[in-house]
Amino acid sequence: MSRYLGITKSDRDYMLKEIGVKSMRSLFSDVPEQVYLDRELNIPPALSEMELVAKMKSMSEKNLDLDHYTCFLGAGAYDHFIPAAIGQLLSRQEFFTAYTPYQPEISQGTLQSIFEYQTMICELTGMEVSNASMYDGATALTEAAIMASEAMKRKEILVAGSVHPESRKILKTYAQFRDLKITEVRSEEGTIDQEDLRNKLNDNTAALLIQSPNFFGIIEDLASAGEIVHQNKSLFIVSADPISLAILKSPGELGADIVVGEGQALGNPLSFGGPYLGFFAAKEKWMRKLPGRIVGQTKDKEGIRGFVLTLQTREQHIRREKATSNICSNQGLNALAAAMYMTFLGKEGLREVAGLSAQKAHYAYGQLLNTGKFTPIFNKPFFKEFAVKSEQPVEGLNSKLLNEHIIGGYSLVRDYPGIDGGWLISVTEKRTKDEIDKFVRKAAE
Repeated sequence: MSRYLGITKSDRDYMLKEIGVKSMRSLFSDVPEQVYLDRELNIPPALSEMELVAKMKSMSEKNLDLDHYTCFLGAGAYDHFIPAAIGQLLSRQEFFTAYTPYQPEISQGTLQSIFEYQTMICELTGMEVSNASMYDGATALTEAAIMASEAMKRKEILVAGSVHPESRKILKTYAQFRDLKITEVRSEEGTIDQEDLRNKLNDNTAALLIQSPNFFGIIEDLASAGEIVHQNKSLFIVSADPISLAILKSPGELGADIVVGEGQALGNPLSFGGPYLGFFAAKEKWMRKLPGRIVGQTKDKEGIRGFVLTLQTREQHIRREKATSNICSNQGLNALAAAMYMTFLGKEGLREVAGLSAQKAHYAYGQLLNTGKFTPIFNKPFFKEFAVKSEQPVEGLNSKLLNEHIIGGYSLVRDYPGIDGGWLISVTEKRTKDEIDKFVRKAAE
């Protein structure tokens, strides 16, 4: 794409002359004089394009980017390989400038890409319907809680303590304005305490929110938890890592009613925290309760396949009191990247990414324990992320690793005060044996 070129003074003078105005200031004649700034802005003089590019590159070198650092940090955002074709295709004008379609049937290409995305999300999650995507995994989880409350006509949501801490905070923030009661279910050895779950279920419980693999990277016993929840006639909501679903049983197979998650791992870069996308899928019986929008496939009057915006239960299209959510948009570009990623890799490719991530994570885990400087915290099956206890403070350990151009793991004590020295490590398919061995060696020194 070509760089933006600003207008010149002669361009500006020409436009002012055309509209019959003498100066820019006269365009704002209604603004009182006393609110105008009476001095020049404190900004440096203009640079040439060459000077500006050099300066910006110099400033960017202060960032700890993944071109220069090896990353073992996860905790919800993951350094997976992204095929170069995705970036190239996303930069095409028809994709890069696309926005939510307000005359949707005219935008057949946009609708088809959303339809394909929905189809693949349904295949991954084992659900029957998917919406067009949401802002991120945390808001998808929160919207699922709100949807469950409305569907079941109940006002209490149970959430496992092993769900991502930030997601739980966002859930509690939304709940304040929805008259929802949020009750946490205790974690036992890194997974949900099923006895505590039984004790906290009641007639007012709309749903249980559980994450698997959870924040500690551990695979939860979804089938058992779902059975307990369904005995109470409550909904079972699962937040899942989409990469893990290539090799694990889908939440749908294990009894989930609604499946949500963070879709960043599907072809979207870390980007210093966003933008990301949330995926949201459910059983067909809950389709009309889904927030956002759903694209469907049909045929036109000539029998040619086409796509339509089937459902859009939001405030801008229906009466406010009947809207399922105030979500006004979907993460179109991020969802398109996810659809491209799943298409390019296919079932076998996704399975290989998941398998390599799991194998390399278990190798790193074993090597760290072999040093004698780290001990296990949990004795549970994990996917690509695991927690160990460090002999030395984690913040100091991470700081030293940065000097070796290694981004270390997440300090668990920040969110779980009882896990002092807890270090959450993520390993994806991108990490080589040499990188893992160096990480272990430097961490143990």
